Order: sequence, then structure tokens, then C-alpha cells
Amino acid sequence: MIFQSIFIIIICIVSMSSCHVTAEAKKNTIGFSVDLIHRDSPLSPSYDSSLSSSQRLTNMLRRSYTQYIMSYTIGSPPIPSLGIADTGSDIIWTQCRPCTQCFNQTLPFFEPKRSSTYKTVPCSSDSCRTLPEATCNKKNKTCLFSELYGDGSFANGDVATDTLTLDTTTKEIVSVPNVVFGCANRNGGIFTAGESGIVGLGSGKVSLVSQLGSSIQGKFSYCLVSPSYSAKKRSKLNFGDNALVLGEGSVTTPMISNLRDPYYYLTLEGISIGNQRLAVSDDPKEVIRRNIIIDSGTTLTFIPEKLSEKLENALDKVLKLKRVSDPKKELDVCYFSKKDIKFSEFVVHFKGADVKLNPENFLLRKSNDTVCLTFVTDNFPIYGNLAQMNFLVGYDLVKQTVSFKPTDCSKL
Repeated sequence: MIFQSIFIIIICIVSMSSCHVTAEAKKNTIGFSVDLIHRDSPLSPSYDSSLSSSQRLTNMLRRSYTQYIMSYTIGSPPIPSLGIADTGSDIIWTQCRPCTQCFNQTLPFFEPKRSSTYKTVPCSSDSCRTLPEATCNKKNKTCLFSELYGDGSFANGDVATDTLTLDTTTKEIVSVPNVVFGCANRNGGIFTAGESGIVGLGSGKVSLVSQLGSSIQGKFSYCLVSPSYSAKKRSKLNFGDNALVLGEGSVTTPMISNLRDPYYYLTLEGISIGNQRLAVSDDPKEVIRRNIIIDSGTTLTFIPEKLSEKLENALDKVLKLKRVSDPKKELDVCYFSKKDIKFSEFVVHFKGADVKLNPENFLLRKSNDTVCLTFVTDNFPIYGNLAQMNFLVGYDLVKQTVSFKPTDCSKL
């Protein structure tokens, strides 16, 4: 099976003409990191210098499910691809030729016929059966995938295997043979030319994390820089030994697995504003489990209606600011304030882990005199990436935990 493939590290020394495969890498756990770039950063191929900061903000909120991109190559010879890093989905996919419906992209499209290591996946394979929306090409007996995302974007195509290679922050090359991925030839939505598809980091068997397997001991982490630094600094995505979240200030909460979907569920118990604790439920006998998804690809944080009402009322009392409407009509709870809002304490209570947020994690300036809350009401609760900025967020899929540590991500 693909998930039992040998994981290989290829280290290319710039001053040498060839690469060497290290035998030890087949046995040992390794650690490495890759860069993540915010889509609206000047470092991104999607950056549009003609847009104002308010227009970029509007686009960021509109594309609430797609924010950070990572670089990799696919095939032999390797073809560069830029994928949106998403813990809320599983499959890795990139646009392929021939394409019946594709969005424009800056990078060349992947062409399966030109890769000597490309193979389609048969319908009878385990990897095909693990995909919830997989179907079968009756003519060729090969597996087809179909993905639909929360913002309306979609991707369809062949399920295949090929060699995937990552460029690390230390200039080493991590090469993984026989990776299951989607060769997408009918795609659309709010993708831009600066990306080629999505890199699924979810809990399912075909995500990048799962396919890296025991070589990273089920550990990965990320540190997302604040938008104020994103023009100069890159966020980090770490694997294996590089992904440990330890030391002063770190807290850990159990992860609740769900085999039916790719999400990472946590137990949200409540939120504290100052010395007032707001519970998710008023019934102390109610068992609250697996009630919120943590997702690197979603911008805002969505919380249940009852908790949202409590939070809104508590903020009104603590801030004592005039309520105003969002000038762009994108967020519901906004205040009139020309100055930055200072806050004594805003704590998100997960089971066994209290995560203290800074104002940038839950308040967003929408104009010179308007600041809005980025925790919004929804019946599908998600802990989004604004709330995770400047935290080292670590996932341990063996211990089934998620850890948080306050960190200046711009200094990593």
C-alpha cells in the first residue's frame, strides 16, 4: 500500500553536482520545515499591488477557506506546484493537462504523460476506497475524485500516484515516492493564478501528513505570522522532530478523531472575557465533545449561536464602545474606535487547555474608525487561522492532541 511506502530524504548540496539518498533516513524519524506564504503577501505570486489594504481584507474574508500556500514539485522530471495548505481537507491535488475546465495559473500545468513515475489508481485500491467522494471510471477502471469546498470552490479528476518533493527551509529536499494525489482536470471557484491546487493536511489516509507516515511520527505544526509582518516574513509548517511544541506557556488539549471526515475536532468549553466565563452550554450535565474544528485554512472563527450571543453581550459591557455597522457588511459585531482596542483578558477554553488571545486574534480593523469581532455565529463551529496567529500550533496524531504555545512567528 502507498501508506507503507519508504520515506526518503534527498539532500542536495549546492556545491556538488549530484544528490545523495541517505540510507539512515529510511529508518529514523526526521524533522524538517517548509515555508507558508499568505496569498495576499507581496511574497505571493497572487499578490496584486493595485489593490488597497481594505480590498485585500475584503478578499481575505470572502475567501475564508483558502489563505496560505506552500511550494512543492510533482512528477519525474519534477514540475513545480503551489498548493493551499489546508488542515480541513485531505487530498493533495494539482491542475493537470488535458484540462476541460481549469482556472488560470502562473506555473506550468502538470502533464501526466511526461512523468515517468506517474500511475493512475485502480478503483479496487484501498486508497480509492478511502476517498468519500470517489467514483470509478467504468471504461478504464481507474479511480476518480471530487472535492467541494466551503467557499464553493471545487476540483475533479483522476486519482494517481507520483513522486512529491518538498523544498525545506534548510535547502534540503524531501522526496516522497508513490504519493496518492489528485490530477485535477475540471476545477473552479475563487482560486487565483498564484496557486495550482490544494495540499490536504487533514486526518484522512490520503493527506500529506498521513502519507509521510511514521517518518514524522504523526507530528506537524505551524506558526502563522500576523498580517502586519506577512509582507516581510513567511509562516512555517513543520514536520516530525521540528514540530514539537514544548516549554513555558504551552498547553495541550485532546483531539477527537472522526473517521467519517478529514477534520480535527477539539472540545470547546467556553470563552472568558475578563473575569467572566461564558460556557458553551448552560446545562452542566451536558457532555460537550468534538464540538469545534481547528482549521488552518479558514480565516474567521465560527461559534455556536448561544455562545456568540453571550460573547457579544460581554464585549459590549467590557468595551463600552458605540456599536456601528461594518462598512463592507462582512462582519456582524463592530465598534466605533479610532484607537487600537486594548484588552485585559480574552481566553478560549478548550478541554484541559486555556488559550489566551491577543486583540489581533479576535478583533479586526475594517476602517479608520471601525473595529470588528472575528468570532461569528455559525452552526458549524470552526477555530480559524486569525485566532491561531502568533501561536505555535502542534498536532500529534499518535497521542491525538493539539498544543498551543504563544510565539512571535515572525522570529522563527
